[in-house]
Amino acid sequence: MLREKLVEGFRNGVVVPQGLIAHGRGEMFDYLLGERTTKESRIASRAAAAVLLRAKRPVISVNGNVAALCPREIVRLAEVAHARIEVGLFHRTDERVSKIQNVLVEHGAKDVLGFLPDAKIPGLEHMRGLCSKDGIYSADVVLIPLEDGDRAEALAKMGKKTVAIDLNPMSRTSRASTVVIVDEVTRAFPELIRSVEDLQEDAKAIGEAIKKYDRDTNLKLVAKMMSKNLSDFLDR
Repeated sequence: MLREKLVEGFRNGVVVPQGLIAHGRGEMFDYLLGERTTKESRIASRAAAAVLLRAKRPVISVNGNVAALCPREIVRLAEVAHARIEVGLFHRTDERVSKIQNVLVEHGAKDVLGFLPDAKIPGLEHMRGLCSKDGIYSADVVLIPLEDGDRAEALAKMGKKTVAIDLNPMSRTSRASTVVIVDEVTRAFPELIRSVEDLQEDAKAIGEAIKKYDRDTNLKLVAKMMSKNLSDFLDR
């Protein structure tokens, strides 16, 4: 079903061929994860929710794959986390940005940034670094669904906190982000929404969620789990 959604997104001009390849790479890591949301992912999700709720200017960065797979969930998370939505693309054209904006608006988004960029992320060359001054450029927390190592590193250098959803615990995105949810994006978004709703207006629980999470330890536990799952399979 996910593949069919991406193929439809490709036919509609929302997803690029490179996005289909990236999804296939993610599927491999999801197999190693056991195609399930783990305890480590839920701990990271609560920490991510806490970081978003503490933010003054949170922004959700959306690419073609995410728009094709979970547009409704993007809009819902933006509502509960009081975050803005901005289209951020590696392979950028005005037509593609417009189509992604339209998908999000069709699912309830009120104001999607990204079509007329008026700022640039330092260190990202060409159109890759284009962004909105009222969005990613001035955000204090940016949610980056799916792997985007260059941008995660550049945003960190700008002093921003980043929340990543990435199935690869060893990627540059994972190593550069403040909080990393290692899970498949269509499972991660609903879990993150539930975490935000659960932590809202509970300062003590927000603090505990952040305190309980350690990025490097969490990533190592996930990597060990993947390694064990592969080892168990090879030993059968």
